[in-house]
Amino acid sequence: MPNYQVHGKLDLETRRRRLKFRAWHRGIKELDLLFGTYIDTHLASFDHPDCAWFEKLFEENDQQVLRWITGNEPVPPVYDTPHFKAVRDQDGRALRAR
Repeated sequence: MPNYQVHGKLDLETRRRRLKFRAWHRGIKELDLLFGTYIDTHLASFDHPDCAWFEKLFEENDQQVLRWITGNEPVPPVYDTPHFKAVRDQDGRALRAR
């Protein structure tokens, strides 16, 4: 897992705005839809630890994250959290394209 500390000194609202942008600009449209929709829905409740978790996840390779999402590879324990499960288990009918 990358050691991602850069955003830890930013205020919470700035971190949330950055996460929203990054969630919708993953590089793979399927991940954009999954992460973007989830973050749009839950962002207001994120605290600094939530932001840090997503910032670390967003540093991972998109193809690797897609393999975890689709179940083609096991999710590493550091990412096997309620957030990841909720992102993966979203109802596809609720996903909103931008």
